[in-house]
Amino acid sequence: MSQPPTLHVSSHPAILHKLAVLRDGRTEPKKFREVVRELSWLLGYEALADVRTRPLTIRTPMEEMEASELADRIGLMPILRAGLGMVDAMLELMPTAQVWHLGLFRDERTLQPVEYYNKLPDSASVDLCLILDPMLATGGSATAAIDVLKKWGAVKPVRIKLVNLIAAPEGVAAVAEAHPDVEIHCAALDRQLNEKGYIMPGLGDAGDRQFGTGKVG
Repeated sequence: MSQPPTLHVSSHPAILHKLAVLRDGRTEPKKFREVVRELSWLLGYEALADVRTRPLTIRTPMEEMEASELADRIGLMPILRAGLGMVDAMLELMPTAQVWHLGLFRDERTLQPVEYYNKLPDSASVDLCLILDPMLATGGSATAAIDVLKKWGAVKPVRIKLVNLIAAPEGVAAVAEAHPDVEIHCAALDRQLNEKGYIMPGLGDAGDRQFGTGKVG
């Protein structure tokens, strides 16, 4: 299966190392949360490589100079609940970013997303939206989240990017087909989904592993 040009899979050694810790079923929730945060910071750094800047005049202890500051207004949308673990790292990178929350759950019978919470402002007020979700599995939640943002007004020139820790080929294909203008940044592209819609080899349920609410395997 050929991958779309909008997919960016990191090959950074630090990301590969931390991903191994994250996948390990023996990793406890506290350590799991820490590594989710660290990976999110590294992926966020890569996803923001093309953000626009504007000139800024500052004075160093030596002299006045032309520097740069972020020009793009950035919005973060963590998909509840697993995406919450990615927010703090992103705010370290971009302290002025707006944070919105979108609640989606997957119907276990249909594997389709159902929206139960939406805390967006009345109108689009940013230049770049980052959707945060550790896992891109079927692509249903991601596609639904992008639909919500576009209906809200996040269309060109507003850009939307997905930031995921692990993606499945099925999810990447679904997002690329529905929203070919949305870039996907992830730490790994795994083999496939199983019959329950879980990524293989994956890491289990990211929400359960962060918050200690389920068993792995």
